[in-house]
Order: sequence, then C-alpha cells, then structure tokens
Amino acid sequence: MELSFLMWLSTLLPPAQAEPLCLATTVYLEARDQSELGQRAVAEVALRRRDSGLWGDDVCAVVKAPKQFAPTLVPPRTRLNNVEAWEEAVAVAFAAQKEWNRPHAERREVVPGASHFAAMRIANPSWASYPQVATIDDHTFFRVNRLRSREETSDAAGTAGGSR
Repeated sequence: MELSFLMWLSTLLPPAQAEPLCLATTVYLEARDQSELGQRAVAEVALRRRDSGLWGDDVCAVVKAPKQFAPTLVPPRTRLNNVEAWEEAVAVAFAAQKEWNRPHAERREVVPGASHFAAMRIANPSWASYPQVATIDDHTFFRVNRLRSREETSDAAGTAGGSR
C-alpha cells in the first residue's frame, strides 16, 4: 500500500472508519519497529490531540496537520509494505481507540498528559526542554501543552460561572 492511497481513502470513508485508518497509518509510520506499548503511546498522543481540538476535530485532521506526524513528513509515495507491522498497527489503533472511549477516570493511559513525542537520537525539537512523561523504546514523550479535552473544557466553563 502507498501512503497517498491510504490518505486519499481516508477522505472517502465516514469518520468512524477513517479514524482507525489514519491512526493505524500513523502508528505504522511512527512506531512500526517499536513495542506494542510504544505504539500505543504514539496512538494515545494523537487521540489526546484530537480530544483537545487544537490540531483538528478528528484523528485524520490531527495526523495530517502540517509537520506534526509522519503522514505529512514522509514522501506520499512511501510504501507501507510490511504486512505484519501493518496488521499490528491496525490492532493497536483499534485497541487504543477502544481504551480512549472509556470514561477519562477509567482509562489506562500509557503516557499520561503527553502531547508530543520524538526519537531523540535523530531529532532535536525546540520543545525538548519541556517535562518528559516517559521514554518508551526510541521515543521520548513530552508534556508540551497541558491538553484538556473539549468536554473537560466545557465542564470547567460551566462550573466556573457558579450555580444558579
């Protein structure tokens, strides 16, 4: 499969089917050579960003935001030709979404609060001095933004006005 085909396909599918495709593509490109835990952590960052709304309203918009995740950083002609790694990325994407759909207090987060990650042996991002949440395999996860889901933000706004 070619990256450009997968990203094009994601534009044709309803969001419920497009989101796991975009998430699996990102997990594959970012972490196919990492452990399942490392792959879950990458998926979690994308899901946390989606919930915040700062990078887009759905997973596809988040992972296609310019210069944020591999789908915009690698050539569109990149081939995803490791079938075993693709199958694992798909499984991780579905499992991560299932976990993320649980109530916030019941989630088992891998990298709580992480909004960014980088492979520090090959990258030197400007935000590398921010608090580190974890290092899993080749990726270090950071809390660059204190992301709150839109639901948490609206709940806080609703209670900030006091009671009636």
